[in-house]
Amino acid sequence: MIIHQFYDKGLAHASYGIISQGKMAVVDPARDPQPYYDLSKEHGAQIIAVIETHPHADFISSHLEIHNQTGANIYVSKLVGADYPHCGFDEGDSIELGDLTLKAINTPGHSPDSICIIVEDEFNQQKAIFTGDTLFVGDVGRPDLRESAGNITAQKEELAKQMYHSTRDKLMKLPEDVVVYPAHGPGSLCGKNLSPELQSTIGNELRNNYALQLMSEMQFVKTLTEDQPFVPRYFGYDVDLNKKGAPSLAASIAHIAILEKSQPDAGVLVIDTRPKAQYVTGHLKNSLNIQNGGKFETWLGAIVNPGEVFYLVAEDKEIANAILKKAAKIGYEQQVKAVLISPLGEKAQSAQDDADHFAEHIEDYHIVDVRNYTEVAEKPVFANAQNIPLPELRERLNELPTDKPIMVHCAGGTRSAAASSIIATAIDNVPVYDLGETIRSF
Repeated sequence: MIIHQFYDKGLAHASYGIISQGKMAVVDPARDPQPYYDLSKEHGAQIIAVIETHPHADFISSHLEIHNQTGANIYVSKLVGADYPHCGFDEGDSIELGDLTLKAINTPGHSPDSICIIVEDEFNQQKAIFTGDTLFVGDVGRPDLRESAGNITAQKEELAKQMYHSTRDKLMKLPEDVVVYPAHGPGSLCGKNLSPELQSTIGNELRNNYALQLMSEMQFVKTLTEDQPFVPRYFGYDVDLNKKGAPSLAASIAHIAILEKSQPDAGVLVIDTRPKAQYVTGHLKNSLNIQNGGKFETWLGAIVNPGEVFYLVAEDKEIANAILKKAAKIGYEQQVKAVLISPLGEKAQSAQDDADHFAEHIEDYHIVDVRNYTEVAEKPVFANAQNIPLPELRERLNELPTDKPIMVHCAGGTRSAAASSIIATAIDNVPVYDLGETIRSF
């Protein structure tokens, strides 16, 4: 038996290839199917199954592309109501993979249609479980993402109750040496307390996972539903696209032009992905600076609405292709009008702050804190700051006073760079500054 984990740090997403006796199954694949093809070729294995633990909210899966390319069956719970060709995979169903047996168990909680996959060896011994977004290392999946998306919707309190029983009645009864392979690691927005470890065992989770400790159903529901991270705009869109099945990655980005020294159409949103140091010295007026970094996909999907057409700005063609693939991870490549390199058009420069002056005259600035509410509650920085989390900022610009220069901050500089560019598109009678990494000294 070979179990290979593929891990995407940008989305904190783990997917898997399982190989036995020349047969391979893929669990929760990412948008780009090539790594799974490479693994199958390396081991001389045939991909015969693609298993989805649920319709994912935070990334687009390549399950349909792999099916179309290889003929592998797609297995998913019948509760998903999937629009693509598939085999129902629910409690009592199994897949023979070489000398392994993959068995489904229904584990609603993160979503009403979540399943986990138990791996049994040729001696009927339970060896591993692929838990999707039901059980993470140190956490369980959040229950508030299916209140208005997918084939079945449910209120978070009801899903939290289901999670309580899925964990207590099923997962916690497995042998302690069963290895746990989750779909996400630290930094994922599908949970709130994920460990840095990318795999575990049932025994470790019984001892160390806060959500598996002794508590009543009522206590569990309260604990699980409070203080969850924000929900990016794209999550519901991705659930629905995964339910339908996404087009192939290569075909979907092939038609997007990469243009040098071209001018964007008026009125179309421009996302400048260059580093802040380049952006501030000269950028298209009213463009937004979402830097091409480790969390680019998340912030793109948190700031830009599904269906909203936009341009991307990149330094060169190599980076242009890389950010197109990142946009495709969340299904946003279909909204990209073109990628621009050295674009033409009216240019602007960002206001340059004087950190020393700000530190000595804080009262002369209106401070906007774009961190999430829980971050501010845990660690307030400036007593009189106005807290508008970055994902809400474009809709709340009219709440900002303009009688003083505006200073924007977050926790480390990435969000404040985006936020200050958003504010500068709406306010031009006072300078808009970005405190950037200097926030760490306060």
